[in-house]
Amino acid sequence: MSDIVQEFNDYRSKMNEKLLADNNKIVKRIFNLDTNAYAPGVLDVKTKELLGLVASAVLRCDDCVKYHLETSHREGVTKEEMMEAMGIATLVGGTIVIPHLRRAYEFWEALEENAAN
Repeated sequence: MSDIVQEFNDYRSKMNEKLLADNNKIVKRIFNLDTNAYAPGVLDVKTKELLGLVASAVLRCDDCVKYHLETSHREGVTKEEMMEAMGIATLVGGTIVIPHLRRAYEFWEALEENAAN
């Protein structure tokens, strides 16, 4: 697995475990709400993940972008679909989103590399 993907997943898992072990009811409810929001519904998971990706890019949250990229990749989103979604994010968010677009592209390449191995 590519280092950037592995590092992201390791850190995210470690810190999520710590946060959830702290037993804060509000944090647990937010995590649960997030999980349920991306479950299949009228919109399929792939569409919801692309929506999450666009929102995360516009809000300039690199961790969120990485999370949605990985989940989108797992859901079968193509590079072309991802780039079209990121194009919308860049249009809506403006040029300040371009650095996040660069990092998203790099992370996507790492996901593709991992899938090929």
